Amino acid sequence: MTLLPKVIFGTSSLGNLYSVLDDQIKYEIIEQIVSRTELAVFDTAGKYGAGLALEVLGNGLDRIDVQSENVVISNKLGWLQVPLLEAEPTFEKGVWFGLDRDAVQKISYEGILECFEQGNSLLGRYDASMVSVHDPDEYLSASSDAADYNLRYKDILDAYRGLYELKTAGKVNSVGVGAKNWKVIEKISKDIELDWVMFANSLTLHSHPRELMKFIADLAERGTQVINSAVFNGGFLIGGDYYNYLPVDPGASSGRSLIEWRRAFFKCCEDFGILPAEACFEFGIKFPGISSIALNTSKPENIAKNIDMASVRLPDDFWNALYHQKLIAVKV
Repeated sequence: MTLLPKVIFGTSSLGNLYSVLDDQIKYEIIEQIVSRTELAVFDTAGKYGAGLALEVLGNGLDRIDVQSENVVISNKLGWLQVPLLEAEPTFEKGVWFGLDRDAVQKISYEGILECFEQGNSLLGRYDASMVSVHDPDEYLSASSDAADYNLRYKDILDAYRGLYELKTAGKVNSVGVGAKNWKVIEKISKDIELDWVMFANSLTLHSHPRELMKFIADLAERGTQVINSAVFNGGFLIGGDYYNYLPVDPGASSGRSLIEWRRAFFKCCEDFGILPAEACFEFGIKFPGISSIALNTSKPENIAKNIDMASVRLPDDFWNALYHQKLIAVKV
């Protein structure tokens, strides 16, 4: 498997996450990433805009004539683009905008291969070399009972059988997993030899279970590359309105708690002259075993800043202040 750079780039904004972006802005994002990195690594998925992100990424790379050997595409599989039959897509309502397609979850041996073929078709002249099962945690959480859970878990293992057939045939070079519930990743890792894993919303400056840190260290010992994604908890930690892709309600106790935590975090950053994004990035990659951070942006001018964050080192006094104010639960 290719050794991944410290910063790889998510593509959910290309699929109109939270808002509709003009195509020209999307293409500029892609061009900025390619021009500023030795090896551009894009993380995408059929779920992102119901395939829109895949189409935009392929078109954007083609417009600037990027050679396939100069780009790595990770496609998290398990969502298939289908016609839109309702006023809005049926998955993750209120998050994706301006779509004219829908997506359905298809996790099985045949379904995952269908998603792979469709994904490469949407990418045009580019192919995904990193593949995974996307959102197996959501698939399992939809179980109606224990028997249904077991059947669904068998579907996941069958999907991996399909992915490893692709790897054996030389159609992809690595197989991994992407999920929000890290416990499901842990379960799958006991049955499947994973080349890489991507944790989303799991290890962030706001949420960082000790048992997850131990699991990440164990993965590294096995030679599994670990990508930490959504280190801003869906944008909330740097000022957004969504926490883990759900709107924050300031009238609810949970919403008030989040807002109060962020207010104290911002104040500490201000006291030390530190950007909240820098703190989130360094915390997210600070622990042994994490090789890369996946960042997503809707602003081309942020690409250079995101890349530069990989070389920022924040003072120990700042981390100590966060710990003593109980804004983080571990000393770093």
